[in-house]
Amino acid sequence: MTMDKCVVTVVFGLLMLGGCLTRVVKVPTGPLIRVAGQPVSIRCDVNDYSGPSEQDFDWMISKTVKGDTKIKIISTFDTSYSDPSFSQRVASGDISVVRLADNEVELKVAEVKPQDAGFYWCQTPSTDSVISGNYDAQVQLIVIPNTLEVSPQTLPPEVPEGNDITLSCNVTRALTYSTYLSVTWSMKSGVTSEDILTFGPEGEVVTGGKFARRYTDGGIRLVPGKNGLFELVISRVTTLDTGTYTCSGTEWTHENDNWIKIVESTKEMGTVKVIPTGQSLSVIASSSSSPSSTSLLLSPGNTLTLLCSVSADNLPALALEVTWLANDRDLITMERSGVVIANTSSSGAQGKRGQASLERTGAGQYRLGVRGVSGEDGGEYTCRVRAFIDKGGKSAGGGGRWHMAAEKKSSPVVVKVSEIKPNFTLTLAPVQNPQMTAEPTELACNVTNIVHLPVGGRLGVAWEHTPLPGDDPQASQPVGSLDGNGNLLPGPTYSDRLKSGVISLSRVQPNTFKLQILRTQEIDMGQYVCTVSAWTLSSQGDMVKTVEYKSSPVTVRWDAKHPSLNVVAKRIREASAGGSTFEMSCTVSTQNLGEAGYSVLIQSQESLGSTVRTIMTLSPDNVVQHGGATDPNRRDSLVLTKSGPAEFRFRLAGVQLTDRGFYWCDITAWTKQQPGQAWTKATSAESNKVRIDFQENGPSFSIAIQSDDTSVYPSKTAKMKCSLSVSGSSPTTDDLAYEVRWFFTRLRGGQTTTQVASVNRFGVVKTEIRNSSSEISIERTDAHTYLMNIFSTQDSDSGEYYCVATPWYLSASTGAWTQAGELTSSRVFLTVQFAVWDSLKLPLLYGASASLGVGLFSLVLGLVCAQCCCRNTSHIPRSRSKLSDMEMD
Repeated sequence: MTMDKCVVTVVFGLLMLGGCLTRVVKVPTGPLIRVAGQPVSIRCDVNDYSGPSEQDFDWMISKTVKGDTKIKIISTFDTSYSDPSFSQRVASGDISVVRLADNEVELKVAEVKPQDAGFYWCQTPSTDSVISGNYDAQVQLIVIPNTLEVSPQTLPPEVPEGNDITLSCNVTRALTYSTYLSVTWSMKSGVTSEDILTFGPEGEVVTGGKFARRYTDGGIRLVPGKNGLFELVISRVTTLDTGTYTCSGTEWTHENDNWIKIVESTKEMGTVKVIPTGQSLSVIASSSSSPSSTSLLLSPGNTLTLLCSVSADNLPALALEVTWLANDRDLITMERSGVVIANTSSSGAQGKRGQASLERTGAGQYRLGVRGVSGEDGGEYTCRVRAFIDKGGKSAGGGGRWHMAAEKKSSPVVVKVSEIKPNFTLTLAPVQNPQMTAEPTELACNVTNIVHLPVGGRLGVAWEHTPLPGDDPQASQPVGSLDGNGNLLPGPTYSDRLKSGVISLSRVQPNTFKLQILRTQEIDMGQYVCTVSAWTLSSQGDMVKTVEYKSSPVTVRWDAKHPSLNVVAKRIREASAGGSTFEMSCTVSTQNLGEAGYSVLIQSQESLGSTVRTIMTLSPDNVVQHGGATDPNRRDSLVLTKSGPAEFRFRLAGVQLTDRGFYWCDITAWTKQQPGQAWTKATSAESNKVRIDFQENGPSFSIAIQSDDTSVYPSKTAKMKCSLSVSGSSPTTDDLAYEVRWFFTRLRGGQTTTQVASVNRFGVVKTEIRNSSSEISIERTDAHTYLMNIFSTQDSDSGEYYCVATPWYLSASTGAWTQAGELTSSRVFLTVQFAVWDSLKLPLLYGASASLGVGLFSLVLGLVCAQCCCRNTSHIPRSRSKLSDMEMD
């Protein structure tokens, strides 16, 4: 009895040990409500299991919750698993299973049928050492018919701008199970479609990004009705609302605190074109005394009265901003709020400050009045109207955000004021005409025969320059002007040169004006014209331009000789061996170029025709910069200096094998029009090429990789050795160093190669971040051998490994460290096997121990029973004497 209790205890302990992991198979909480003809997907996952990480799944269906009769649907393990009733749908892809992870799959039905309703069972075959937990789970699928109906009302094809649009849509469904509805209105303009508003499924409202502000302002209103009728009102439409409108109804179900869309229907409501206000807007300017006349003659001191008549089909819905313009300059404006603003910032007719008035005399009627006109009030008068529509909705009360719907300008009314204007004669002549670049230019504009210039009248001048034919552009450019008060107004192109004094405009006498250019450039060649204007004092005390005359053009031109540049490169110091110094000079010679600055580019290439690299640069202001091809660790070995007025020197110390190739200078000449201004490029040229070519017989290297064992069990340590060997003129150990990197290509999960660890030539080790739980260490076992250890290997460590090394050696001839070529080893394959013995050895050990104990106990018990319990005490042995007697007989 004692031995029996011991065996029971051992077996119970084994069961308790195996029960530490309890398998859990899960599917979504049901029931799942879906619509016939729609796609369905059901997920299934398993957790807390033992065995391989990748689990297989079997899917079955039953019509009852108990699953008395289950029909096989599909399996991830057995392709012939499907029942004949499902095999054709599985083969066609209507039913499929998709693996989402090692422990998760998804059953997908492309078009669910009513007969697909039932209880779906997800089962995982056992890979556990001890049976525990659940190995299947079931969820109910309910398939309902598609009863969703969307019935929109057709929209009118055209709507005037500023009117409202009502989008009516009826969305219903037969309520057989607990489902919910939502309705969405959308608009498509061109190829872009955007949702306007969505209502539901819980009664919430979601607006599209472009319509959120209008909904907040009340420009878009939702009006829920009865029996599935929903209306969306868009107020005060604009041309941006032109497009095709659609209505979408969606049926939802609520599962696991999430809303699931089960069916959707979209219907087009129609295409709406918003007729812009500009098509019917009309603006007419006329004289109050002669409405049909387009011109008007006044005497000085009279009152000018003009009418602006505005009409439109939707005039009551518009807010108008009316502006009168004189000679295309704003004179006076009545804003849409009715506030009148007079423009007093300009000269001309606007100079009559306080004399212009504007009033609204009726619907669409605006009257302009200008009292006490003078000569400066003559010109073309036009009426400009801007029509605005309030984009704020009715609920917002209007007055929110305004949209300019149209803008129109009337035909001009010509107003003439009879007066006698000054008259004079102009003569433009050169005082200094340049014969070459950088010489001065001086032009004089003389005014003669001046008549009818009133007392207090003054003269102003404006200079224009037109480039020679063939230059770009050829349109005339204003150089600058002097108004009647003598104020200098520079042209946009010549503003900097006028402010710096390179170009000057002056009045040397009351009737003589001069243009001077201190250093004439080629861009200054062309034709020059002076325009002289007469300025008189207005009744308001302002200087007003009354008349202007333009001179005949004068041409400034010379035979321009283009500058040229020649660069010669010469070797100063030869690099005969690695580690020595290379030096070259570049000398510049010029023609037709005065004082200039130079920028230098030192460029190189390994061979003729190969990629050009920029080593260093020197700006005209003697600023040195290193090119992108320069190793940051070697910048102290590079020197570029200006050794003379037109000579530059480049020095490279400690040359290496990688420095061999061709070197030359690319030099650009720059000029300045005057000190302090930016450099202007004149010309550029490249020098001849100087070559660095030396030979050095260094050591040769080889690399190999080997692994103690290419197949290991999980949690064991894998070792890989990267060995390097040296031949030829081998340096000593202290004169040799390696940079070693290890790379890995994963067996599963793609063929991407990643770096896992590295050690530089100074012995600094760096390991990369890994997704695996294993750890890596690097150690150098001798001068030429590096060992990589992978501790606690996992299945994800299976794959190909190789190492890449870059040797560095100290050159005996130059005493400089030299980099040898990169070496790549062969590849070794590491396999992390499934630990079958590790998972079974403990149960086998306990079983063997129990069996041996029971056997020994049985043997001892048998011996004790034989000695103690089975002895026969009634047996008396025969005597020896009687035996002898019987023999004698």
